[in-house]
Amino acid sequence: MASMRSFTKDAEVKDHKLSKDTLKRVWGFAKPYRKQLALFIFLLILDAASSAAVPLLFRYLIDHGIATGNRTVVINIAITAALLAIISAGLAVAQRWVSATVGESLIYDLRTAIFDHVQRMPLAFFSRTRTGALIQRLNGDVLGAQQAFTSTLQTVVSNGLTIAITLIAMFSMQWRLTLLSLVLVPVFVLPAQWFGRKIAALAKEGMDLDANASQLMQERFNVAGAHLAKVFGNPARESAKYASAAGALRNVGIKRALLATWFRVGLGTIAALAVATIYGFGGVEAIHGTLTVGTVIALTAFLGQLYGPLTAMSNVQVDVMTALVSFERVLEVLDLQPMVQDKPNASSLTNAVQQNGASIEFDNVRFAYPKASDVSLASLESVAVLDSYPQGDTLKDVTFTVRPGQMCALVGPSGAGKTTVTQLVTRMYDPTAGSVRIAGADLRDVTLDSLRDTIGTVSQEAHLFHDTIGENLRFAKPDATDAELEQACVRARIWGLVSSLPDGLNTVVGDRGYRLSGGERQRLAIARVFLKAPPIVVLDEATASLDSENEAAVQQALEQALVGRTSLVIAHRLSTVRAADQIVVLDAGRVVEVGTHQQLLAAGGLYADLYHTQFSDTPGG
Repeated sequence: MASMRSFTKDAEVKDHKLSKDTLKRVWGFAKPYRKQLALFIFLLILDAASSAAVPLLFRYLIDHGIATGNRTVVINIAITAALLAIISAGLAVAQRWVSATVGESLIYDLRTAIFDHVQRMPLAFFSRTRTGALIQRLNGDVLGAQQAFTSTLQTVVSNGLTIAITLIAMFSMQWRLTLLSLVLVPVFVLPAQWFGRKIAALAKEGMDLDANASQLMQERFNVAGAHLAKVFGNPARESAKYASAAGALRNVGIKRALLATWFRVGLGTIAALAVATIYGFGGVEAIHGTLTVGTVIALTAFLGQLYGPLTAMSNVQVDVMTALVSFERVLEVLDLQPMVQDKPNASSLTNAVQQNGASIEFDNVRFAYPKASDVSLASLESVAVLDSYPQGDTLKDVTFTVRPGQMCALVGPSGAGKTTVTQLVTRMYDPTAGSVRIAGADLRDVTLDSLRDTIGTVSQEAHLFHDTIGENLRFAKPDATDAELEQACVRARIWGLVSSLPDGLNTVVGDRGYRLSGGERQRLAIARVFLKAPPIVVLDEATASLDSENEAAVQQALEQALVGRTSLVIAHRLSTVRAADQIVVLDAGRVVEVGTHQQLLAAGGLYADLYHTQFSDTPGG
């Protein structure tokens, strides 16, 4: 399993060490675009050369055109300068086209790679991970990573060439004056490095704070979070909490802006002093005739071209490392290996179910929830989540069998392990010891796709996406026709509502389906299972949120749908328990009783106690 890693926001990016393997993998993402990158570098070379030619043209224009009164030279140089300007504009457009193509393609590759990988992560990953931090990886860090091959590459190649060509030209024209102008370079470069590191550190801190603020908004602005905040929350307190997060982000932004301004003003002042030096000493030499006026003008023009690239190159190590660290943060997520995944030789469960029937077997199953380091990253979690998961075994030597076509009810006090049992059947997790089998096949030996095709689930809290009713139903069967959707809704006793809506199946249900009542969402979730028609159904008391009238209707539909199918039901109501072919009673992670309703009542054990305290007053009791 991947080890837990994180980047502290006060660590200097410049000092971060990258492994050769990381650099090799970075190149692996860029390799498909090596031809475009080669073209990009070639265009940068042409652009640097054309930019360097302009001061030389001015020198020739002044010394051999204006000073001598040669109109032909003046006109030719003016035309050449205009052509160079057009060429430079064309090169800029071409550069942008190539860099945009490569950059956006890399963003696409990285985002789809992360999205595909995260979808395969186990449920524990999502229960621990801060969604805002994960989205930051998908957005902010991906954008930072692609800069390694666009803006950072452009900075290195273009500015490196400009500096080299400019210095060669300046030394060839007047080496003494060039050396004099370069005396100020250390005064220019050293502060630039310090400012650059500070700005990079503040930028990273801003990214972390932005992720925190985004997480807060995401939690408060979804329907469930908004409802909870309105029922239990204090608007002033919630506003203060967000204001604190936004204020920290504001303060970092102000610091960055001030540092950048001081940096820009300081460098502009130093560059102006260097230009003044050239004008002063060069002008005196021009008066004495040891230097031409055109050479003085060309030197000052070259000097203007020199200090900008020097500024950028002074922090190129920070820029490169910032981009590569973003790449490493993306690779962090991609390196997390899902705890639950297909074996190389995994078989299909479908054939086993067809041959042996959809039985469910727990054979001496032990299970402990995984440690944080096994499923997630410290940089994606919060301390509260890290410390909140139960220690030790949640299930202990659980053994029972559900024969094909049977309904098995799971009963027990809160925390007994009922939900954990259903999560092992659906392979949200793998057991720590023992085995879970369907149709005689160990779930670790079958493909996840075939397992999903075999099982349908309805939880107590039905989740719907912010989409139409039809698309939410088609999540179970993407190729379902409208007629099939209608039939599933009829069987779930929800078609009367759907057909009465102005847009019918095209009605948008809102975030998490909150435009519908709890009972309506539940019946749509049941309709989704009807549409899928799987051999095994797992129900977490699917009728718990329905009123008596709706419960009776849906219960009839469920009974019809479960005929010939194996079902595992977490039961809270007596009507469900009494209908079960088998009841498995759990307590503290162990199976303490197995039997029918009448058998367990007669035994006078935990089930009998639960019956008198929990079930006797429920509907159907």
